[in-house]
Amino acid sequence: MEILIGKVTHYFPNIGVAVLQLSGELKVGDRVLIIGITTDLSQAVTSMEIEHRKVSSVGAGTEVALEVAEPVRKGDQVYRIVGES
Repeated sequence: MEILIGKVTHYFPNIGVAVLQLSGELKVGDRVLIIGITTDLSQAVTSMEIEHRKVSSVGAGTEVALEVAEPVRKGDQVYRIVGES
């Protein structure tokens, strides 16, 4: 099951980092699904930063930088995958 937790507000292709505006919680180790018109990326959260400081969990209302394995686009929806074993 997927729970909508935010959207992509920026993408930095030179470093493979997306900035997410969160409406839900996210932590290192969670799996996310990023979906858009041309985006379909599922990956584990391995590294997150807020203002260049590593964090292990973040809550709703937070803007966080996330390493991504593939290009994403502004406006892509971010879902947290739950109940997957």
